[in-house]
Amino acid sequence: MEKIIEDAKNHFENLLKEQLERVERMKRAGDWVDYTTLKPIIIGLVGGDGIGPFITKHAQAILEFLLKEEVENGKVELRVIEGLTIENRAKVMKAIPDDVLVDIKKCHVLLKGPTTTPRKGDKWPNIESANVTMRRELDLFANVRPVKVPEKNIDWMFFRENTEGAYILGSKGLNITEDLAIDFKVITKQGADRIIRLAFDYAKKNNINRVTVVTKANVVKATDGKFLAMAEEIAKEYPNVEWDDWYIDIITAKLVDPARQSQFRVFVAPNLYGDIITDEAAQIQGGVGTAGSANIGKQYSMFEAIHGTAPRMVEEGRAQYADPSSIIKAAALLLNHIGYIEKAKKLEMALDICATLEKKLTVTGRDDGNTGEELAKYIMDTLVDPNLESKWKSFQ
Repeated sequence: MEKIIEDAKNHFENLLKEQLERVERMKRAGDWVDYTTLKPIIIGLVGGDGIGPFITKHAQAILEFLLKEEVENGKVELRVIEGLTIENRAKVMKAIPDDVLVDIKKCHVLLKGPTTTPRKGDKWPNIESANVTMRRELDLFANVRPVKVPEKNIDWMFFRENTEGAYILGSKGLNITEDLAIDFKVITKQGADRIIRLAFDYAKKNNINRVTVVTKANVVKATDGKFLAMAEEIAKEYPNVEWDDWYIDIITAKLVDPARQSQFRVFVAPNLYGDIITDEAAQIQGGVGTAGSANIGKQYSMFEAIHGTAPRMVEEGRAQYADPSSIIKAAALLLNHIGYIEKAKKLEMALDICATLEKKLTVTGRDDGNTGEELAKYIMDTLVDPNLESKWKSFQ
């Protein structure tokens, strides 16, 4: 018994040292990158696993189409990064192989397809999630996801903390004995401050008068309590932005409540809760295949599809029928982030028209529907339609 307790104490001591060092790094963090000073802006394209390479190439084609002039004059470079596959990661037993991480860090922003996270019982070794590792290595602290359902008057923006909470230490729990397992959760003042402040800044800049903070602070009193306390302090600096707080269990119910759902606008939440409610919100929008995701840091940013790798589609020879809407939406978020706001707006309108509103073709994931390549071509044809904006407005 004494050895078991001593081993656990040593493990916890190492975790504390690691997290205290992380706090110091956050305190020393530099300023936000200024994309207007970069030439070229390097956009890394990472295919990932399963259907990832298939859908990523369609988003790449659209970016090449929209940024043709910028690529030709050296303002933008599109760089394909190979090697972030589950086979390669398993071979070197790392979430991100060293050489791939070096290539990633040479880029300013990334567009990434889904990657496999091994789980118990599958054929892969139990290596850490590539996403979790990338968020930590690049300090991508903010996961930003928009969800819109015009017919339900839903216009939501989610700010999910990316580098703390239950996920950051999710692979570092302990099986103390056969009867006892313990996991860890961490919230820091600095981590909570920057994600909550980002949400309030967004609300203020976009004239949105409501921020909803999601925790379980009535039960998880130390970590969730700190997150909520930080929200209370930061809210004082934004007197014109109203805010409220909800517990994770009841907010998941209210998001599907027709009487309530249109009242929410901006959400901010710790990592696990943010993951739950953003997937729920994406399903309300039409499924996780319709949602893109931004992972924002001060020096790097990564934009991705939020769904999985769909290995069965590849095994059954159906990968060409995978819906690329999610990663194309992520590409629009990327364009907006690096300053090509009008191009991003046009892409969002074209995607809305093609995938949701006009729907001259349908991607079903099977051969009874269209291919991802056909949807991408449909979107590019729509982008050059001189009546794009008026057509989009006619559906609103």
